[in-house]
Amino acid sequence: MSHDVVTMGRISVDIYPNEIGMGLEDVTSFGKYLGGSPANVAVAAARHGESAALISRTGEDPFGTYLHRELVRYGVDDTFVTPVPGLQTPATFCAIMPPEDFPLYFYGRFPTAPDLQIRPEEIDTATVRDARILWSTVTGLCQEPSRSAQLAAHTARPREQLRPDQHTVLDLDYRPMFWASEEEAREQVHELLRHVSIAIGNDKECAVAVGEGTPDEQADRLLEAGVRIAVVKLGPEGVMAKTREERVVSAPVPVETVNGLGAGDSFGGAFCHGLNQGWPLEQVLDYANAAGAIVASRISCSDAMPTPDEVFQLLRERGRAVPEGATR
Repeated sequence: MSHDVVTMGRISVDIYPNEIGMGLEDVTSFGKYLGGSPANVAVAAARHGESAALISRTGEDPFGTYLHRELVRYGVDDTFVTPVPGLQTPATFCAIMPPEDFPLYFYGRFPTAPDLQIRPEEIDTATVRDARILWSTVTGLCQEPSRSAQLAAHTARPREQLRPDQHTVLDLDYRPMFWASEEEAREQVHELLRHVSIAIGNDKECAVAVGEGTPDEQADRLLEAGVRIAVVKLGPEGVMAKTREERVVSAPVPVETVNGLGAGDSFGGAFCHGLNQGWPLEQVLDYANAAGAIVASRISCSDAMPTPDEVFQLLRERGRAVPEGATR
């Protein structure tokens, strides 16, 4: 069975406070959710009607059981999520202090985590080769054997052999606590950029990948590295995408921010959906922007991923165009 979207990498249990506007030391109750960026992107893609699968690993414990159950509940194929005996499923805590302060605290990821124990020989090459979109993140490059496993997945589908409807995406998701230095991260990103067709990141993430500069300079360097689409998130100014033929900018979709942590993953799943629908790049960005805004207006991440109808409604409310012929 081929999939529309296959994501690879981090999965964890998100422990989010039910009380907003206070530090974790003062919070008294929490909610539990599926988390981890690639897992969230798979959930978001499934919510938009895509056939999605995740390649990852968990601990052999009750939290691992919970994550499998949640993946299935959200419609994500968990066949390639396997247990690692002796390691615990990670948990991630956050404080929710809108509009801009959402500190994350990672537990069970040091010195390693189960999802960093994905091994090259465990990669189902037919699954990654045949998927319409393969999505991975820079975090998965921070340790072996995950680093080699990601490279094996990407080399199983050479960029020059991709069908017109296929894409290989690298989320430049750089988190400094997982790396010895930016230089180490940049070296690994450079290696993987030779294999991907799309790169997505904000200013800081693009700086780690290709150096400081304006968004256009960073996008141009990503294009020079061989990607077909460079997506640079512009913060309050929206998001820009650049190819060798066009440059488009999508303005932000204003909402009242409750928790900004899941917006990027929601953007990613919606971006995959728009690509697979064959929409013009500007409309893909508008749709993804609106999907990200919806999650930013909610507390949770995976549980908050919107449906196409919700995204279309927000686009119409904000006077944005809905892609022509869109049915879901």
